[in-house]
Amino acid sequence: PIPGGRVQLMLRIGGPALLVWLAMQGAVASPPVKITHAARSLQPGELVSLTVVTTQPASSMEVRAFDGTFLPYPVDAHTWKVLVGIDLDVKPGRYTVSITTPPEKTRATHTLVVAAKSFPTRRLTVDPSFVEPPPEAVERIQRDAKDLEQIWKSSAASRLWQETFVRPVPDEANSAFGSRSVFNGQARSPHSGADFMSPSGRPIAAPSGGRVLLARDLYFTGNTVIIDHGLGLFSMFAHLSKINVK
Repeated sequence: PIPGGRVQLMLRIGGPALLVWLAMQGAVASPPVKITHAARSLQPGELVSLTVVTTQPASSMEVRAFDGTFLPYPVDAHTWKVLVGIDLDVKPGRYTVSITTPPEKTRATHTLVVAAKSFPTRRLTVDPSFVEPPPEAVERIQRDAKDLEQIWKSSAASRLWQETFVRPVPDEANSAFGSRSVFNGQARSPHSGADFMSPSGRPIAAPSGGRVLLARDLYFTGNTVIIDHGLGLFSMFAHLSKINVK
């Protein structure tokens, strides 16, 4: 090898040496999988959009992060996207996203550095029956929980949502996702949604395309509607004055 990436090759063919110069173009092989991410922030309670670009067309893809599996969707023959949620209980630190693509089971990784986030605490006084349900409500609560558990496992295998999501109501939110709740002096699970200051009877819009998986009264959330947007993404609407879908 000599400077400039060329190779000097000496050939002897039955007589004086023939000096042959071969110019070799310096090249660096592209990685088989390229991963990038976009997010409002990398903190608990946030959503990360991962884009995966492959040099060879991929017919499927497996994505694992935060000890869970997330379902990607194809954009074109070489590009896939996947939504990854950061759970409220995820501690600050470096986390690895693992991507596996067929047919050679090519594996690539991407690092997400999660920062700490503090959530507000709200203290509410509610009817004692919602903190300590009466014995006659236990069976109903267990049935509701079983139904919800089945719903979270029943998401469509394809993307049903559009790229743009809309607000369900025009009113302002008066509570934040992740808020720590203390009911009647007893600590409860973090708030898993957002409350809106909407008047009774306000029409509620589905945020994007999907299918209705539940539309009925539940013990803890009253009139409730759950929409499956596919690939494990859901929206849930609670405490409704009236249900207009089925």
